[in-house]
Order: sequence, then C-alpha cells, then structure tokens
Amino acid sequence: MPTEINPFQRPHPIQKKRVLFVITQSELGGAQQFILQFIKQAEKDAYDLSVGVGSDGDGALSRALIELGIPVFVLSALKRGVDPISDVRAIGQIRKLIRQLKPDTLFLSSSKAGFIGAWAARACRPRPKVIYRIGGWTFNDPWSAWEKALWRTLEKISAPWKDIIVVNNAPDLAQAKALGIKPRQEIVLIHNGLDPYKINFLTKEEARAQLVLPHSQKVIGVIANFYPAKGLEYAIEAASKIDRADVVWCVIGDGMGRFTLKKMIEDKGLVEKVLLVGQKEDAGRYLHAFDLFVLPSVKEGFPWAVLEAMAAKLPIIATRVGAVPEIIEDGVSGYIVEPRNSDQIAERVLTLLDNTHKAQEMGIQAHQRLLFAFNIEATIHQIEKLL
Repeated sequence: MPTEINPFQRPHPIQKKRVLFVITQSELGGAQQFILQFIKQAEKDAYDLSVGVGSDGDGALSRALIELGIPVFVLSALKRGVDPISDVRAIGQIRKLIRQLKPDTLFLSSSKAGFIGAWAARACRPRPKVIYRIGGWTFNDPWSAWEKALWRTLEKISAPWKDIIVVNNAPDLAQAKALGIKPRQEIVLIHNGLDPYKINFLTKEEARAQLVLPHSQKVIGVIANFYPAKGLEYAIEAASKIDRADVVWCVIGDGMGRFTLKKMIEDKGLVEKVLLVGQKEDAGRYLHAFDLFVLPSVKEGFPWAVLEAMAAKLPIIATRVGAVPEIIEDGVSGYIVEPRNSDQIAERVLTLLDNTHKAQEMGIQAHQRLLFAFNIEATIHQIEKLL
C-alpha cells in the first residue's frame, strides 16, 4: 500500500543547513518570539542555528537562547535608532560574522536588522540566501512624516538585496505590492502560530499573587512594550471612563514610554486603578490573572500577545490593526475596535464585565480558533520550505 503523505513531514538533509538569525533588540517582543518559536519547534538534526543580537534591550532573548544551547553573538553597534557611525560599524560586524559562520541562510528580523544585514551580505562571497521577515512595516509606526518616508525609501532600496521577504498579515502584503517593495524572488504571507499546550500558565491565584493584584476584583490585562505603536494611552483613557470600584487594570511591560504613561495615570487619578507591574519574562504565563485582555495598539503586525490570550481562553478586545481582523472573528472570538478610540474600548470592556456568559463563550471560541487556524506546525513547515 502507498505511504500516506504527512503535509508537515520534514525532509532529512544529509548535511545540516546553517542559519544565522540577526535581530536588532534583545527584549522579548514579537520578532524575538518568532525566533524562539522557530528554534524550539524546528527539527534539531536539520539545522545549525546561531543568532546575532543587537545591544539594545534587556537581554531576555539572549538568556532564553543560551538556555536552549544556541550560540549568541552580541552586535554592539547594531542599535534601534538611526546612527550613521554605529550603523556602518554594524555592517562590518555582521559581515565579519557571516564570514566566520558561513551560513547558508541569513535570516533577518526587524526593520533595522533587515536593512543593515542585507547590506552586509551583499559584499560576502559566497553570499548567503537572505530572508527578511517583517512583523509590521515600521513606516506604519506613529512616526513623523519624514521618518515614515525615510523607512519607505529604505525598504524599497533594500528589497532587491533580499531573496525572500516574509510578512505576517494581509495588509502588509498588499502595502508592499502597492509600494513596489520587491525582493529578488518572492514576498510571501506566513501567519504566526502557537501551541497553546506549551505555555506554562500559572494558576489565577499564583499569577495574581506574583503580580500583587487583588484577588476579589475584576482584572483587565494588557501586555505590551511601552512604545508609541502600542497605544497604551488609549487603554488608560478607557480606564478613566469606567467608574467601577470592582475593576483594576494591569499592564505588564516596560520601555521608553514609562515616565509619560506613569504621569498620565497620576494626572487622571488612576494610581490605584491602573497598575504598571513592570517587565516579566514569559509574560504569557501570567495571563490567567486577567478576566479579559485588551490590545490598544495603533500599529501591529501579527501580535503574539493576542495568540497567547487566545491560548489562555480569555475574551479579547483588540484594535483593527495589522493581522487582528485575520485573527479575531468580531463578536465571536473577541471584539475588534477602531484604533485610537478609548470610548469603544471602554464600551466593550463594560459589555464583557456585565455579561460573564458572553465573556466565557468568547474565550472558548478564541481558543478553538487558535487551535484550528494558527497551528505552529503549519507556520514552521512554511518557514522550513523557504530554508
């Protein structure tokens, strides 16, 4: 009898493929989560993996990679901001690393690493295959007009230096085609995936105790780095519109916007109502502390935090940005609101707080959608085909 074909079965190459990932920052944001997911899920005998990490961030990615036994190389000159002198040095550092490791594939994650890394690879002989994965075009961030124009130009200039560009949501794919962002071979859409059974969730009691949250109140949760794109000010504004003593908001994360957000909370008299509990490694483990999850972003790619909230069976309120309309069925597995609209966030929060049955049903539907639509095996299989 013929052997049944498994669509997720992976080839067994005679020689391991050498893959060098390069990423700009070391905190655990979406791009970093993708790298960790791939390394954890990829077939160990098929690849020789290493990671070059920029100097910005809290080092959480580097620590996680070292625990997995992955070689990590710190690129001291690779930084998030534009700095011509550091940027030229970063090109040299990446070029030196390519020549040292001789990767078959250079896998670039994040905008800055995408431009700098592709430039560095141009002068290498033999030149590695260059794959660039972008988790949301940076020219969609809430920058000034000239910064948006600069990044659009850089993406268009550098696209021919890359063999393949991977986007994770349909709007980014359409935007790339409209702007003429064309790599050597192809631009492909690959959604993120997650295995909900591999998240080591704390119980509600453990999570609230570790976050120092009240056990008797409803907790509305947010997980985000404190960047302008995350729109955290709109969550705080929504909190100011909900006058209920039985509700607190908890924000897990940190970053350059902390002072501004903290002052906003103080000015609105929300010190006891909106709690900034700081950065937590494996933040998804704490999701059972929440009664519902809010993503107030003004720009996203394919947010990992939403997938993790689905894994935790939480009702979700998220803004209509990036892949969110592809992830959430509005009114079924969550609510979608317009970005920069604190009134809509507050309205949907109250709807779920007042309807426990609806909230529970949404959480269950979200979990089922994650299982069937965003399977991590499918994501890894598609990436491995590119390699």
